[in-house]
Amino acid sequence: MRATGSAATAMPGVAVVGGSLGGLTAALLLRDIGCDVTVYERSRETLQARGAGIAVLPETLRYPVERLGVPVGRITSSTEWIRFLDRGGSVRHAQRHRYRFSSWNTIYGTLLGAFGAERYLLGRDMTSFATDGAGDVRVRFADDDEVRAELLVCADGIGSVARAALLPEVGARYAGYVAWRGTVPERELDGPAFEVLHDALTYQVLPGSHVLVYPIPGPDGAVGVGDRLINMVWYRNVAEPDLPALLTDRDGQPRPVSLPPGSVRDELVGEFRSSAAALLAPPIAEVAARIGQPFVQAVFDIGVPRMVFGRACLLGDAAFAVRPHAAAGTAKAAEDGWVLAAELEAAGGDVPQALAAWEAAQLALGSRLLERNREIGDSSQFTGTFRPGDPRLIFGLHGPGR
Repeated sequence: MRATGSAATAMPGVAVVGGSLGGLTAALLLRDIGCDVTVYERSRETLQARGAGIAVLPETLRYPVERLGVPVGRITSSTEWIRFLDRGGSVRHAQRHRYRFSSWNTIYGTLLGAFGAERYLLGRDMTSFATDGAGDVRVRFADDDEVRAELLVCADGIGSVARAALLPEVGARYAGYVAWRGTVPERELDGPAFEVLHDALTYQVLPGSHVLVYPIPGPDGAVGVGDRLINMVWYRNVAEPDLPALLTDRDGQPRPVSLPPGSVRDELVGEFRSSAAALLAPPIAEVAARIGQPFVQAVFDIGVPRMVFGRACLLGDAAFAVRPHAAAGTAKAAEDGWVLAAELEAAGGDVPQALAAWEAAQLALGSRLLERNREIGDSSQFTGTFRPGDPRLIFGLHGPGR
């Protein structure tokens, strides 16, 4: 099967491999400029990130708000303050700054609803691709099916098959720490904890560690105060030799990156709760105590020297997987899609011309973001220079003041 573009617009036929936030955003934007787009997602079921809260930047919200007309308040919660607590629960530092938060599932559901199921194909696990004599990209899947496209967008995430094939020398770099995560229904918090946490992005800095707490939409997307979830992320150092043991699930199976909710061994959950009670400010410790199934994600980063390979490109985490401290991973993936569509439209559908311009800009953006997140993470976990009021803590794709 060959994906072909519109003869009227000369726009290419596009195969997008990977149907998460970055792939969906790119697919929608490319379809909007006249491309014939199909998304191929390796999962056999509609994607779901259990318990994953995200801070949302303007780039992440741009498509739902600008193109779909979704009111921003329908898909996000907001806070008015950044607060740092000390061990006793007193406010060590506060500054007024509005943030918007959502859940991965809320944003994904909004984008998938707009794209539709007809061209969003599940159970399509790409195994290889190559350019044929006609200049098309031939994409082969695990079921031996093959499709052809004039542009292949590889948005297949941190474990990208495309990146491994194209850049085998590029690997994930373990940051030296993991994120313990989980959520609690906001209404379950005691009054004092609720008052401290419901209207702020709340931090606590510990030696070699930091934790942040913020409200996100509820499981049904509810954003009203009291109907939301409180999301917790606690970054804790784990030496690389000790990581495989931590990431072995309750069935004894090693996991490469994360342990999803319900798979963390009981002794590790117990250690998480006892450490939280001993080390965290009372409002944050209460959240940790009430999380039903805490889960763990190891923190990695990846950077690539190239993003374009003929008529194929790496987008989002397939190219640059960055630490989460600037809350800009999903924003960068969305921005990759916006710029790709703009360059392709400006080039009148000329794929090589568009990709050359796109790569130059997005390589620079990804490299800057990768370095900035490394600096923030290292300052909090290793060097002890992470301080309340640090301008680097203002979430953003381009850094403070941009």
